[in-house]
Amino acid sequence: MGILERIAEIENEMAKTQKNKNTANHLGLLKARLAKLRRELITPKGSGGGPAAEGFDVAKTGDARVGFVGFPSVGKSTLLTNLAGVYSEVAAYEFTTLTTVPGVIRYKGAKIQLLDLPGIIEGAKDGKGRGRQVIAVARTCSLIFIVLDVLKPLGHKKLIEYEMEGFGIRLNKTPPNIAFRKKEKGGINFQTTCVQSELDIETVRTVLSEYRIANADITVREDATVDDLIDAVEGNRVYIPCIYLLNKIDQISIEELDIIYKIPHCVPISAHHKWNFDDLLEKLWDYLNLTRVYTKPKGQLPDYNSPVILRGTMTTVEDFCNRLHRSIIKEFKHGLVWGSSVKHNPQKVGKEHQLNDEDVVQIVKRV
Repeated sequence: MGILERIAEIENEMAKTQKNKNTANHLGLLKARLAKLRRELITPKGSGGGPAAEGFDVAKTGDARVGFVGFPSVGKSTLLTNLAGVYSEVAAYEFTTLTTVPGVIRYKGAKIQLLDLPGIIEGAKDGKGRGRQVIAVARTCSLIFIVLDVLKPLGHKKLIEYEMEGFGIRLNKTPPNIAFRKKEKGGINFQTTCVQSELDIETVRTVLSEYRIANADITVREDATVDDLIDAVEGNRVYIPCIYLLNKIDQISIEELDIIYKIPHCVPISAHHKWNFDDLLEKLWDYLNLTRVYTKPKGQLPDYNSPVILRGTMTTVEDFCNRLHRSIIKEFKHGLVWGSSVKHNPQKVGKEHQLNDEDVVQIVKRV
């Protein structure tokens, strides 16, 4: 029996099994088996790096990477063409884009790579169409745009999320607060810091037995599920922010548009007419979580034209130095910072000082 058949068999058994305390261990075991099979499907033996190694991916450039994912003919190519000025073949029939088409935009001083990926279909995670390659490239992105047809958004949204979940992509989620460590001996040591509604020592042992793990330390610091535990054991999940783009709003009423605006993580647009691109770019910036830091050479004005772009909110002066050049931190004496992260301008800071967006930094080296 092949992997796909075994996956289908397990999914059928899970669908038939009632969820209650008596079946919790059995369902946990089935979920662990399913996760292992999906891992084999993503990285088959002898693949030489998996689906993304088949010439489908493109080299990373810029400060961040955004992937366009969606079903065929939802407007991904038109969106790339009108956002980045790149010609991605556009037509009124399905499967026009057959490979990854890259583009680049500059926004607020950052260089952002855009990837128009071929349309995926139901069953993509199981290898249908070019689904494996598409989702493998999506795993490398800093942000994912799921492009949906505004006339049929919810059905497509659920299907795409299901396909991406099967490939270990967690959208708009944070990693479970579970510490997992295998060890040589001592059995299973399971500790929790809060009440668990789903996990207990027997369920944990059942899941770990499927992985042939008899000795491990597990500390759970939140009310976690069996799926969270499996994610922690697998260790290959990626957690990526996602914006849902509801395209073709020129085909709906104002009243319908007002309802759509209330959906979390959504931006309604018209790729063809370039409507609402300002809102889209602002949300893109927020979700990428980029920090702009301006350099100031001694005795000169700050360079506001070419900011140093750092990822994340907890960015430090040391991160700034390393982004400029790895050797700078070895000669670092202190920094002078102007901006919202300091109490007075300029302020003398150490390498651990956390920077805010649009701070200005001058590095003072040891003599």
